[in-house]
Amino acid sequence: MPGIRCGDWPVRRAVGAGWEIGAAMSDGARRALATGASAGIGRACADELHAAGWTVTGESRRGTTSTGWTGLVMDVDDDDSVRAGVAGMLAAGGRIDALVASAGWGLAGAVEQCTIGEAKAQLETNFWGCVRVLQQVLPAMRAQSDGRIVLMSSIGGVIGIPFQAFYSASKFALEGLGEAVRTRWRPRGCV
Repeated sequence: MPGIRCGDWPVRRAVGAGWEIGAAMSDGARRALATGASAGIGRACADELHAAGWTVTGESRRGTTSTGWTGLVMDVDDDDSVRAGVAGMLAAGGRIDALVASAGWGLAGAVEQCTIGEAKAQLETNFWGCVRVLQQVLPAMRAQSDGRIVLMSSIGGVIGIPFQAFYSASKFALEGLGEAVRTRWRPRGCV
């Protein structure tokens, strides 16, 4: 059905796991998933997107909600949780037009004083959490031939921050992932 449009949305249907990917919704709403929406930048992004007219689903481990957007209990550190969370959002809304991946936290301390477990946990959320969500969202965006992705980094992804080496490492990794994804997906309409 390429070339068929519903409002501003191209209609493309791909069936998988019992739900349709990329089916245009009759309300024409733009749908965004914001991870890390319980506080900080994630919550601010969810609030701003809602204020701009987007239908927003805000993810957090606790399922935080707002008066303007829907909360989603999803743990970016868990494969099954992310798979189920994104599938549920697609089942409810038919599409995801934007991803704001801002779930994260910071580990402070000297490299020699942080445990390997703490360092792994830092990368698990800040880097691998984004990878998990991307792996679930990108097929829907590909089916739609449209989508916007924001991977929330920081200055720590450009310069190493003293006493935050593992936080910086997670953000450096995120910067590299973002560059690679942008190069691969820009010609396909997803950036």
